[in-house]
Amino acid sequence: MDAMEFFQLSTGKWRSQRTTHHLAFKRSEKGESEIQITALAADDPQIIEICQLHQFDPSLAIGGAFVTWHGSMGWDRDEENHEGSTVFSLVPDTSDGRQGTLLRERGYAEIVPVAGRYEMDEENGLVLTTEYETMSSIERFWFASPSLRMRTSTVKRFGGFSTATFCTEFRIADDSGAENEAELSNLTPEQIQKSAEPTKSLSFFGW
Repeated sequence: MDAMEFFQLSTGKWRSQRTTHHLAFKRSEKGESEIQITALAADDPQIIEICQLHQFDPSLAIGGAFVTWHGSMGWDRDEENHEGSTVFSLVPDTSDGRQGTLLRERGYAEIVPVAGRYEMDEENGLVLTTEYETMSSIERFWFASPSLRMRTSTVKRFGGFSTATFCTEFRIADDSGAENEAELSNLTPEQIQKSAEPTKSLSFFGW
């Protein structure tokens, strides 16, 4: 599987349940959000635009994704707003498309355009590594099933790690898949934890 196939498997709407550990404070914060993912072809105007923004030749891109989200976190102030959107573009540097440069319109740890690295690991998880001016982040995405996706991330500021996050993301099904979504939503914490362990038997599901 290449990274573009990974994005295509992720197309749709997701409900995300997040726990962020603030390591300096030894406290955790919970949150929820809804995420909409749309795969974009290599010739999509948004892919061409972000390649030009980062001064990459658009003909080198294999496609990407447009992602929107809205949600809330437990420590939010009244004026805080967890809504936004971003465009991802994949520019591989190998013939199999499994690793290369990931161009973002908006970064994970800083709200600025950023270019990072992407790589498909041995279990077909997608790993994103991004260096910012004042921090760095590592994210990993994988599927436990076609409708249950996991995500981990760590953010490291100068001087040490600052946050570690784990997300469980359920695909929001249409009416024909409502029964399957209900089954996923009723998973016990033990079942979720078991599913969260990436094994080769689950590796063909991607992000």
